[in-house]
Amino acid sequence: MTLRFASFLNQTRPVALAAVALCSLAGSFSAQAQTVVKIGHVGPVSGPQAHYGKDNENGARMAVDELNTMGVTIGGKKVTFELVAEDDAADPKQGTAAAQKLCDAKVNGVVGHLNSGTTIPASKVYNQCGLPMISPSATNPELTTLGYKNVYRLLANDNALGAGLAHYAKDTLKLKKVAIIDDRTAYGKGVADVFTKTAKELGLEVVSQQYTNDKAVDFSAILTAIKSKKPDGIFFGGMDPQAGPMLRQMQQLGLTKAYLFGGDGICTDKLMELSSGAKTLGNVVCAVGGASLDKLPAGKAWRAKYDAKFPGQFQVYSPYTYDATFVLVDAMKRANSVDPKVYGPKVSDTSYQGVTAKIGFEANGELKNPAMTLYAYKDGKKVPLN
Repeated sequence: MTLRFASFLNQTRPVALAAVALCSLAGSFSAQAQTVVKIGHVGPVSGPQAHYGKDNENGARMAVDELNTMGVTIGGKKVTFELVAEDDAADPKQGTAAAQKLCDAKVNGVVGHLNSGTTIPASKVYNQCGLPMISPSATNPELTTLGYKNVYRLLANDNALGAGLAHYAKDTLKLKKVAIIDDRTAYGKGVADVFTKTAKELGLEVVSQQYTNDKAVDFSAILTAIKSKKPDGIFFGGMDPQAGPMLRQMQQLGLTKAYLFGGDGICTDKLMELSSGAKTLGNVVCAVGGASLDKLPAGKAWRAKYDAKFPGQFQVYSPYTYDATFVLVDAMKRANSVDPKVYGPKVSDTSYQGVTAKIGFEANGELKNPAMTLYAYKDGKKVPLN
């Protein structure tokens, strides 16, 4: 080796070593950046229930965006969160297809679905592929009776909602006679059955039971048949795309003194628009399986953040999808793993202070000590009654 060449090597060696070090450091950062945790969300973002689905998706997306500002580290690695959103159009077949798609995409956990009719069949798919699933809004009690250890519900079920409305009709409003309409979906039938059973136990007379579907918009024949029975109230098991036209047609047929009861499916801000100014909106009493945001310590501030990010889109369940996303990540942190098989069992041990509640689960996946709020519509606003 010549002295000149040796000198050249000595001069260039520090530069080369520095380049190697930089490449190594860049590789380390790249490896960290590639630790992506995918949170699946499914809801109806097309069709007549799209306003519910978009609201739900917004809540999950807001949580993911906030998590990505927190510099979350799990298993010694910095994590980037990604929302993988699917549309089930409130259709059970599309719901199971979306669930399988999320399984195939190897997402790390699922928030959804919205409807009981999609959530119940989808839960079987998630159980088979070992994905933890938290529903923010499916209220049919059957969901947590299937024996799946990976399935959770973040709000009160229909046993609480239907019974609570029946008690209010009897004890507070002193009604004597009620009629029942349900849309034959897992949700609508489920909550209507609970209301009917409880109403009869309380001594209310059920004077008519009618059926429709979740695509109907004309209820004239049903309401005409009910009107002849002179009920003090009508319970509708279904969603707001049907409840809105129903309120208009109740007014047209002179059913202006009868209350319209319903579960969380009709208890939306959108109902005011869908009822098109019908005075019968003032006769609505509906129930939601959680406390009013206005009465929760962090509720008003959360709603202000949501409205700033998604103006005019709030409906009902977005605070629950937001909390559900954080609950999944909380379990990952406690397990020190993003692997569903490793962190999944930790979801059952949750003790997390969310926006909607202090969240913990019963052994069957039901929320511990769920709250329930009754609402009415007054002066163009949805207001809590309790």
